Formats: sequence, structure tokens, C-alpha cells
Amino acid sequence: MSSTGACIREMTQYDQPRERLVHYGAKSLSNHELLAILLRTGTKQENVLNLAIRLLSHFEPLNTLKTASLSELQSIKGIGPTKAIEIKAAIEFGSRVQEAQFHKYGVLTSTAQAGQWLIKEMGDLHQEHLLALFLNSKNEIIKKQTVFIGSVNSSVACPREIFKEAVRYPTARLIIAHNHPSGNPDPSQADLQFTRRMIACGEMMGIELLDHLIIGSDRYISLREESNCFI
Repeated sequence: MSSTGACIREMTQYDQPRERLVHYGAKSLSNHELLAILLRTGTKQENVLNLAIRLLSHFEPLNTLKTASLSELQSIKGIGPTKAIEIKAAIEFGSRVQEAQFHKYGVLTSTAQAGQWLIKEMGDLHQEHLLALFLNSKNEIIKKQTVFIGSVNSSVACPREIFKEAVRYPTARLIIAHNHPSGNPDPSQADLQFTRRMIACGEMMGIELLDHLIIGSDRYISLREESNCFI
């Protein structure tokens, strides 16, 4: 197969990722084959599969591609503005599909369920995010919302604002979570103090704080399970 003429359609049927997906399913494709379908074309000097392989080798491990900026993507030879935008859009759409699947189940059954899901969503963020899950009396997720971006011990991260959002919905219970960009989810004193403030505000508002999860790169900590904040 020539390395020039870089469109997927110019490859043999055996080699075409699109044909392989049709006949064998998306799970049969490698990461670079899936990416080649999104890229569609390579360059005059390089076919699309080689371009996909080179791009993935630059963004290793794979989750670094999720946080790559448009300019970082375009720094790869063969990736122009259009391809960079399409890659970012595809990654974001995939994240939203995953999120929709979580909400489809409706009921939050355990801290572990929430923790593992939030690791996937927040574990690779480079800035601290504070997220709230608003639950009804049946522990069904009503709303998931990023409430703050920044340190949870800053004056901006006020429990009042979180409960202001909670009362907009039929919220009976609340779970909050924030990530540690360092990857280490061990709680700080500020994390513990903020949790105690949230519990106190929840008691006054009649909305129970079920847990405060701290999300690391590959594990989480439940402050209900591993601190004395909820005693």
C-alpha cells in the first residue's frame, strides 16, 4: 500500500478501519484505527493510519489526549485547525455519552459507584473542580453540576451558593466531590473544615450531605468513611 494518497477509502478493504468496524464492530479496532476514522485523511507524505499512530505516540498515555488544547493538537504535523476541532468535539461528545449512561440508571446505589465514575470524569483535570450531585429522596440523580473551579478553601467556595442551587430542585440529599490535581486524594485540613461547614448548612436547610468525595488520578477517598466529619 502506498504511503501517499492518504484517505481511508484508498486502502484495501481488509485494511480499512471503517470496513473493519462494519464487519467486526467498533471494539475490534485499535485506538489508532478509531482515530483514523475521525481524521479521515492524512497528508501527501503520510497515510491516515500512520498519522493516527504518530499523534497517539505523542499523547501518551491516552488520557492526555483528553486535556490537550487545540494548539497542542495542531503542533502535530498533519493536524490542522479543522482536525483539531473535530478531535476535541469527538472527545467531549464521548464524555457526554458516558455521562448520559450514568444518569440512565437513575439511582445512586453506593459511594463506590459514585467514586469510580467521578475518577473517570475528574481524575485527569489539571485544575481543582468542585462538583455536586443533587439527589431526591429515592437517591435518584436530579442534577450534576460543577459548582466551582478553584480551591475549595477559597472564599468563593461558599456552602451557601451550593445550597442555593440545591433548593432549585427537589433535593433531599447531596454529594459533593472535588479533585486534587496532584493525583493524591488525601484530605487536607481545609477539606475537612469545608465538609463540616457543608454538614452544618445541610442540617439547617433540611438537605442531608451524604458524602464528600476527594478524587485522585486513580482512587478516591470518602470523608464519610475515612474521617470523623460525619460523627
